[in-house]
Amino acid sequence: MRYIRYALIAALAVILITVALANRGIVTLRLLPDALAGFVGAPLAIDVPLYIVIFAGIVAGLLIGFVWEWLREHKHRADAARKAREVSAMKRELSRVKGQRDEGKDEVLALLDEVS
Repeated sequence: MRYIRYALIAALAVILITVALANRGIVTLRLLPDALAGFVGAPLAIDVPLYIVIFAGIVAGLLIGFVWEWLREHKHRADAARKAREVSAMKRELSRVKGQRDEGKDEVLALLDEVS
């Protein structure tokens, strides 16, 4: 199984290197369109290779997806935490009640009742 994982990682690396080599052209990224940038007075632009734009888009999409899922699953995590707290409280209550029930009994019999 480990070798399959290494083979897939190597194949992905070859694909990413191929994409990077095929898209080495320089592109200009602008924060705002030219007309709006002139109006605002801040022409924010940067020249980068196209493969950086492609990879940055993939990474940004993955991060947005991870955050979206994390936020979407918040209710499930909160529900699980609430149920864990309830189980913990019930275990404490059960041990307290068993302690009260076994107060006058022999210790060996109390231990046997606790196991069963």
